Amino acid sequence: MDKNQKKKFFTAEEANATLPLLRAIVQDISSLAATMRSRHERVMKLTGADDRRASATEIESLQSELEQAEEKMHGYLQELDGLGVLLKDFLTGLVDFPAWMDEHEVYLCWRLDEPEVGYWHEMDAGFAGRQKLHAPIQPRPQDAASYR
Repeated sequence: MDKNQKKKFFTAEEANATLPLLRAIVQDISSLAATMRSRHERVMKLTGADDRRASATEIESLQSELEQAEEKMHGYLQELDGLGVLLKDFLTGLVDFPAWMDEHEVYLCWRLDEPEVGYWHEMDAGFAGRQKLHAPIQPRPQDAASYR
């Protein structure tokens, strides 16, 4: 998100409305992250091998694939930024939505394997501090605008 662009705050309903698109993007990210990790591990294994000449072609190929995957990942992350959400874990597809609750900023929390946005946590609590959503999340008051 552009630094001069207002930060988006979500209600639970708004966050859930983004899930069809978000689920597709995050699934792609999660799959790509797993592939990238596997390729990286293979490169590390090959570069540690005694016979480096035999694996040089494979290393170059894997490094090229990693570079292409990084570019693709960058595009996915730009899409998420445009939606106003924060990706917290590439592999599990953990996403936070800025929200406003009890007159302070919190995060609504969703993970790729969950059917809906059903949790929230304080800004500094992270996944371990997730709590079940019970009360509706209010829209942010207009007079309390902030920027990223």
